[in-house]
Amino acid sequence: MQLAPFHGRSPHSRRAFLSSTVKAAALVGSMGLRTGSQAVTQQKDGQNRGPRIHVFSKHLQWLDYRGMAEAAAEIGFDGVDLTVRPRGHVLPERVEDDLPRAVEAVKQAGLRVEMIVSTINDPRDKHTDRILRTAGGLGIRYYRMGYHHFSPTQDIFSQLNELKPLFRDLAAMNKQYGLAASHQNHAGEKYVGAGLWDLHHLIHDLDRRWMGAQYDIRHAVAEGGTTWTVTLRMLAAYINTMVVKDFLWGKRRQAWFTENVPLGQGMVDFPKFATLVKQLKIVVPVSLHLEYPLGGADHGHRELSVDKSVVFEAMRRDLRFCRDLFAG
Repeated sequence: MQLAPFHGRSPHSRRAFLSSTVKAAALVGSMGLRTGSQAVTQQKDGQNRGPRIHVFSKHLQWLDYRGMAEAAAEIGFDGVDLTVRPRGHVLPERVEDDLPRAVEAVKQAGLRVEMIVSTINDPRDKHTDRILRTAGGLGIRYYRMGYHHFSPTQDIFSQLNELKPLFRDLAAMNKQYGLAASHQNHAGEKYVGAGLWDLHHLIHDLDRRWMGAQYDIRHAVAEGGTTWTVTLRMLAAYINTMVVKDFLWGKRRQAWFTENVPLGQGMVDFPKFATLVKQLKIVVPVSLHLEYPLGGADHGHRELSVDKSVVFEAMRRDLRFCRDLFAG
C-alpha cells in the first residue's frame, strides 16, 4: 500500500507520515463498524459539540450515494457537503433526478444536506436555474459558487464592478428559491475573492440572507499571512459557511509552493481562529476538507490507490480535531 508523496517534505517526515497512516489503517481494520444511527446517537449525546460539521463529498466520490452517506454517518459527521458539479457526485445535467436521490440517501443515514458545492457563477448559465430550483425545493440552505478570474491586463475595480450585476442577479434568484450563495475565498493571484477585500466589495450591499461568504481559513492564511484576522472580522456578518483545512509552505528549486497537510500539522493558528469565531458569534455549518495525499480521495477520484480504511481514519482524526477545536 502506497500513498502519494508529500512533495517538499524531508524523507524523514514522509516516512513518519506513512508510518502513522499505516498504523491507523491497521487500527481501523481491527475495529467493527457502527451503524449510522449508532454513530449519530453517540455524537448527539455529547455536550456542546460546536458547529455542525459536514464532510466534503469530493473525498467520498469513490462511493455511491448510500455508501457515501453511511460512511459519513459512521465516522460521526453531522451532514454531507455534496458536490453538484462536473465530475461531482451529482452532475449538473442530472440534478433534477440525482440530487433528490443523494439527499434521500443522506437523510436515511440520519444526516443532513445543508450545503452543496457547485460551479454556479452566472445566473444566465443553462444549469443555474435548474440547480437552484431543485436544491431549494429539497430544503438545501447554501450553495458554494464557482469562481471568477482576474484578467492581468484590465483594471481590478473595473472588473469587480462588471461582476456586481451578476452577483445581484444571483441574489435575486436565490431569494426566489430560498437558498443563499456562499463564495469561497480560494487562494491564488487569478481568483476573485482570494484577498477577501474584493469579495466584500462585491457583496457588502446585497441582502446577506441570499448572498454571503464561505470563509476558508486555509486559503485566508495562505493569502493573508497574519492579516487573516482582519478579513475574518471584515466579513463576519456575511459568512454563512466555513471550510476547515491546513497547509504548509514548502520550497523546491528556489520556488515556494503550498502543501496541504492534516489539521493541526500546518501553519493555521486554529486556537486563535476558534477563539475569534466564538468572539464574533459566527455560528454556521462547517465543511471539512482533506486535500492532503489520500490515495486519490483528496482529488475526488472514483478509485482509490490505498485501502479505504486509510481515508476513513484520516476523516476521523480531522473530525476529532474539529470537534475539540470548537467545543466549549
